[in-house]
Amino acid sequence: MNNLTRPDSCLPETSKSVLARALMSEDYIDVQQWQKYIEQEIGFVLPDVQLQWLTNAINQTASLHGLSITKLWDQLPNNSAIRQRLLDKVLIHESRFFRHMPSIDFVIKCALEHQQLLIDIHTDRVSNELFRIWSVGCACGQEAWSLAMSLASEQLTNYSILGTDVSQQAIAKARLGRYDSRQQLLIPQRYQQFIRPSSTKITTDTLNSTDSAMIRINTESQWQVAPALQQHVDFALHNVIEQQPPTSHLQHVIICQNMLLYFRKFDQRDILTRLSEQCVLGGYIILAPGEALFWRPSNMRRIAHPQVNVWQKISA
Repeated sequence: MNNLTRPDSCLPETSKSVLARALMSEDYIDVQQWQKYIEQEIGFVLPDVQLQWLTNAINQTASLHGLSITKLWDQLPNNSAIRQRLLDKVLIHESRFFRHMPSIDFVIKCALEHQQLLIDIHTDRVSNELFRIWSVGCACGQEAWSLAMSLASEQLTNYSILGTDVSQQAIAKARLGRYDSRQQLLIPQRYQQFIRPSSTKITTDTLNSTDSAMIRINTESQWQVAPALQQHVDFALHNVIEQQPPTSHLQHVIICQNMLLYFRKFDQRDILTRLSEQCVLGGYIILAPGEALFWRPSNMRRIAHPQVNVWQKISA
C-alpha cells in the first residue's frame, strides 16, 4: 500500500517520528485510498459519515483472514474470495418488506394489465409469456418477496422476479427467504398467508468445563416465504456498473430504488441507460421518489404519477 505524504514541517520532532511510524505500520489504513478502491470496484461513493464503517469492514476482513492491512490490500487484486468478503462487510444491506406501497401497487396494476392483454390476444387461453420484474440492488430480498406476495394475492402465476445485488452474503440470505419476527411485523395482514413458520434457530456454544459442557441456545423465532412463491423468484450476484446484464431476458418492470444516490451523476446516467436497454418496449423503470430527476432519456418518458417516480420505454 502506498503511504500518504503529509506536510509535517510544522510538527515537532517527536510528533514527526510518531507519524512516520504510523505511516510505515502494516496496520495503517489510508481511508481515502480504500474509499477510491470501493468506488472503482462497484461504483459506490461512500459518504464521509460511513468512513468509520469502511474502517471497521477493513479491520474485520483482515482479522478474519489473519492478514495485516497491508497484506490484505496486496491480496485484493488476486483473491476474489477476500475481495467479496470485504465488499460484503462494506455494504449496508438495508431494506424492508413493503417499503414503498405505491410502487408495489403500480407493479400489480401493470401485471394485471399484461395478463388481460394476453387474454384478449389469445381469446380463451393465456400465453406462457412471463411478466418479468427485475429488483436491482435487492439486498436481502425483501422487495422481491414483497412483489411475489402481492402478485400471488391477485391470483397471478405467470410472472418471474429476479433480484440482484453485489453482496454475496445478501444474495445467500435472499435465496433462503428466511427472516426474523421483526420483519414479519412489516407484512400487511392480507399477505401473511404467504409465510410459513420455520424451525427455531439454535446456536450452540460448547465451553470446556470440569463437570460438563455449557450450552447456549438462541430461541429467536424465524419464518420463511411459502414454497409456492419460490418457483417464481430467483436471485443472482451482479454488479450494476458492469456492462453485462444479469439475464438475457428483457424486463417488463425494473425497480431500482434508493441505490443510485450512492453513485456519481455520470455513473447514474450510465446505469440508467443500461437499465433502459434491458426494458421491453412499453415497459417501466421505477426509481425512488425524487431520485435521478436530472435524467432526460430520448427513449423513455416520465409517467405523471403523484407517488411513484416511474418511466416508460417509448422507443428502442
